[in-house]
Amino acid sequence: MNIQYRKEGDYYIPDWTIPKNQQKPLGLYGRMRKAYLEEHRSGLYTRMLLAGTLYDHLYETDRAAQERMDTILPELAASAGATEKLKVRDQIKWVGIMNTCKAQVEEIICNELIYED
Repeated sequence: MNIQYRKEGDYYIPDWTIPKNQQKPLGLYGRMRKAYLEEHRSGLYTRMLLAGTLYDHLYETDRAAQERMDTILPELAASAGATEKLKVRDQIKWVGIMNTCKAQVEEIICNELIYED
């Protein structure tokens, strides 16, 4: 790996910049994955950061997690009885069911994508 350095006083500092394609903001699941890697898998986090693959990995994790959310949530909500009729008749109950379904899907996503090793 060819690393460029810049001189700051008496020290040579690696001249690292984030490539332009990695400067777009991460979504919720990408940020969760990043926090998990930083806290629990610091070696892997550092290795990916130095290799330049970290942000691609985080964006892919975020995209996959959002796809899973969009796929599983409607199916789970339908099986739990969160219909449009219920939404019109009893909004509080519908919101409660939807919140429960979303929490269940987020738990699945975290176990499958965020906290995987």
